[in-house]
Amino acid sequence: MAGSVPQNSESASFESPVRPAWVRWLCGIENSILIVCLFALIFLPLLERVMRGFFNTGIEGEAEFVLHFSLVIGMVGGAIAAREKRLLGISTIAHFLKGPWKIAADVFANSWAAVVTGVLGYAGYLFLLDERGAGNEIAYGVARWWIQSMLPIGFGLIAIRLVWNSGPQWWVRLFSSMMVLLASWILWEGWIPVDRILLPGVVMLIAAMLLGAPIFSVLGGATLLYLWREDFPIAGVATSHYSMSTEALIPTIPLFTLAGYFMAESKASQRLVRVFQSFVGQFRAGPAIVTIFVCAFFTAFTGGSGVTILALGPLLMPVLTSAKYGDKPSLGLITGAGALGILFPPSLPIILYFIVANANVQTGISLEHMFLGGLIPGILMVGMMTIYSRRLVSKEAVAGKKFDWVESRSAVWEAKWELMIPVVAITALFSGVFSTPVAAAALTALYALFVELVIHRELRPFKDLPRVMTECGLLVGGVLLILGVAMSFTKDFLVFAMIPDLAIEWGTANIESKYVFLLALNCFLLLVGCLMDIYSAIV
Repeated sequence: MAGSVPQNSESASFESPVRPAWVRWLCGIENSILIVCLFALIFLPLLERVMRGFFNTGIEGEAEFVLHFSLVIGMVGGAIAAREKRLLGISTIAHFLKGPWKIAADVFANSWAAVVTGVLGYAGYLFLLDERGAGNEIAYGVARWWIQSMLPIGFGLIAIRLVWNSGPQWWVRLFSSMMVLLASWILWEGWIPVDRILLPGVVMLIAAMLLGAPIFSVLGGATLLYLWREDFPIAGVATSHYSMSTEALIPTIPLFTLAGYFMAESKASQRLVRVFQSFVGQFRAGPAIVTIFVCAFFTAFTGGSGVTILALGPLLMPVLTSAKYGDKPSLGLITGAGALGILFPPSLPIILYFIVANANVQTGISLEHMFLGGLIPGILMVGMMTIYSRRLVSKEAVAGKKFDWVESRSAVWEAKWELMIPVVAITALFSGVFSTPVAAAALTALYALFVELVIHRELRPFKDLPRVMTECGLLVGGVLLILGVAMSFTKDFLVFAMIPDLAIEWGTANIESKYVFLLALNCFLLLVGCLMDIYSAIV
């Protein structure tokens, strides 16, 4: 899965291959744009609330600026993910290929993905022409199309990098470029009958996805093929992408993710492990319970993106093995526990699910109610995992030290700032003091930054902070790329092609029992979860 980040700067530097100086300079500009937009996402909503509260004024166009900064983060983060070869994808088969077969698979997957991404960039250009003609402004003379220009620029940059990443040799990249140009020319000239292109095109896209093509290119490619066959304007894909990327709750995704990254990149994990170990470490299954609780705490912010596993794995693995847990049970416990917190506020998967569920139809359910609805299932998951962990205890394992009130009090006091992070997030979300979830997310991110940068001083402002924020933007960019294209896939392909209606008709005709339906649905979701990360699966 793309977009993961280990814990500390010593082991998790934002590594890139050796590049010429001018390329590094351009990459630095790209990273700086992303970092500035993330800082703007943190400070603009909070500054607006302060000015409203104390000076009875505000920042003109603040909400629209924040939403459009989210668009920039999505496109620039996606471009950086393409630069670092970390766009979200499946690539199940590609991992088993070697030698010439691996080269052929990379060329095929990246070439098809580049063709689709190039067409998405062209669709963004057509969308931009319409928006530029409208002449709309955000505020302070800033034209809306200035920021919307990131759509064609971002997709174009991603397409170029997909071709570049098709192989390390120049001849491989040249061959991939020729394939892209040839495929684009064939499509442009209409050599393939329009009424026969959808099915073979989708088959080719699925094959490319299995060989490593990014998921967003498959969704976008299927949508473009359908629009082409039905003679609909392809600019609708860019319109849907823009609408989803500037949806009201989208900024909460990078903000809460950023709070999780600030925690993961400091020694917060060590302090939290000490807290839980001081309370439950005296039990025979204490190390396993500590692992479960700490992972659930972290995942509420990181969203099950893999950050929890990479941040806590090196710390918890020695604890489990020293307690006589085997290597395989320890790995399984850390990996499984790394997804336990996804139902606890401020859960990123729940926010994403809420956005997707309300994209086309207003469900009438608020985000706060969805958070509350996830509490009992989340507690149940943690409880069941805790009960199961007792069966993993080796017969040789012994109970830890007896409960020590002095040690527990000392551990809680040392980790008090991190323990307050969920309190800050939940209070800001549910208290009504902050008028929007975006402002609550901004406060949470600022609090986490202040704790790790100023109080603990474990993040260096000029060395660690840019790297951490770039890593966060890289992950978020990959997610928002999929989310934006999936919006068009749903509206312009699934709905128009009546895929949901056909699925309901088939299910009604072939599945009579609701329990069989639920069983089949869960089997399908398990299969999807084996192949995709949680964000791609939700979308």
